[in-house]
Amino acid sequence: MIDKSWIESPIRSKEFSDGVVQFLEFAFSNASINGKILCPCILCGFSIMRNRAEVFSHLLQRGFPEKYTCWHMHGENRAQSNVESLPRVHNEPARHYPMHDMLNDVFGVFDNNEFQDFSPSNLLNNDNPKGDEGKSQEEREEIKKLLEDGNQELYDGCRKYSKLSFIVHFYHIKVLCGATDKSFSMILDLLKDAFPQAKLPSSFYESKKIIKKLGLSYNKIDGCPNHCMLYWGSSGDENRDKCNVYNTSRYISDENGVGANVVIDDQHRKKRKPAKVLRYFPLIPRLKRLYICSKTTELLKWHATKANPDGLLRHPRDGKAWKHFDSFYPDFASETRNVRLALATDGFNPFGNLSSSVSIWPVMLYIYNYPLWCFMKQTFLVMSMIIPGPKMPGNSIDVYLQPLIAELKQLWNGVNAYDSSTKEMFQLCAALMWTISDFPGLDNLSGWNTHTLLACPLCNYDTDSIRLKFGRKNCFMGHRRFLPHDHKYRYNKKSFNGFEEHRPAPIPPSGLTLLRQIKESRKRPRDDSTSKAGPKQWKKKSIF
Repeated sequence: MIDKSWIESPIRSKEFSDGVVQFLEFAFSNASINGKILCPCILCGFSIMRNRAEVFSHLLQRGFPEKYTCWHMHGENRAQSNVESLPRVHNEPARHYPMHDMLNDVFGVFDNNEFQDFSPSNLLNNDNPKGDEGKSQEEREEIKKLLEDGNQELYDGCRKYSKLSFIVHFYHIKVLCGATDKSFSMILDLLKDAFPQAKLPSSFYESKKIIKKLGLSYNKIDGCPNHCMLYWGSSGDENRDKCNVYNTSRYISDENGVGANVVIDDQHRKKRKPAKVLRYFPLIPRLKRLYICSKTTELLKWHATKANPDGLLRHPRDGKAWKHFDSFYPDFASETRNVRLALATDGFNPFGNLSSSVSIWPVMLYIYNYPLWCFMKQTFLVMSMIIPGPKMPGNSIDVYLQPLIAELKQLWNGVNAYDSSTKEMFQLCAALMWTISDFPGLDNLSGWNTHTLLACPLCNYDTDSIRLKFGRKNCFMGHRRFLPHDHKYRYNKKSFNGFEEHRPAPIPPSGLTLLRQIKESRKRPRDDSTSKAGPKQWKKKSIF
């Protein structure tokens, strides 16, 4: 056997470089094709053929895959035998689908036609560890039916897909390819006609009902079309029919004032269509679900378990903001499973038509506990909400962020969660540390006006700017203040504004200073043009 303990050694160590040389000798003597092998570095990922010098350089710069301890891609045979190639015996147990394991993780244990809801994972929807009291008999029957679908063969003799796994894979393809609901139903009809023995749902509607039972759905929250309020919360706003600001109707009305798009349900009750609907995806159940999965659990602990061998800035954990936060909140930092979040939002045109001015605003959350090659990928982001159009929310974006802020406050105090890797309960906390947006988006999120001569949020009232007379644009020229005192550009008049720069760099304002400024701006009358910041420099106090 080849010694591979060097894989966990620091990249800059001699042990690691000697191990890379040993790997290259083995790989090029067993799996070389025209003097090249598959490069196993993190960036190439066994997908590009490279020569010896290139592979050696990549591994010393980017590291060797830690879990690649059996070099089967480079000529080493697997130690374990291929179980699937062995003949089947008569007393072989029933087929065990991976989907069945996932359902047991989410809902509990299903065995011998009985549903036993004692799995700690039921904390997704109930903080009671027993969880059995939190589900009605109807809910238990639905979960039992879903578990049966997860362990039912798609057709007699099918060893690869169960009924539920096929529907989930099919639905996943629909989402990735942007297929319509009608095309999904038409393909289902074709499959049922071609394979009548297959146990397939009758339509897209039936498929959606099955997938919805898996959990992690979204909530529909009605909103005012003028971005005034959400019909949500414990203050009684949920039952209102009109906005409490401008008395605008909650529902779409026709010329006679009657609710349009009326639908009659089984109880013969009229349902009116709301004027604006916010799609909100609850955060707490999603974070809990991540720790139920053993694979994502290990990734979420990467920032604390994997050391930085060379001290370079590669991940937010290596930066000053992360370390400064840990020094202020040592209790939060002591639990490595606590989640650090960043919020990103921007508007887009869903129709891709320049003649259309519709603006939809998705709000996404990025989890910075993940490794640096994961947290910015689409697979690992968390959709928080979709703010509907047709107009951008502007400064009223805080109205739509209320459900998220309520959950973040709850997560700061901690919620019960289950760690599948350690098989124990723990208090899961989360903190929102950053927001990511363009400069106009920063205006909406922070409340600081970025369209004036005092646009820089760091320089604050000390922003150095002028208004171009003929260009009719704001020009900011104080950037030389951030250079060292002896830098040659500070004394260069010709290339800049004709003056030498001897001022020190401005000091970014503290949080208390910003709160005092916001309080003073609220007292300032709107027609006060003599104030230093003008009447609208601080537009609001941000919900953050």
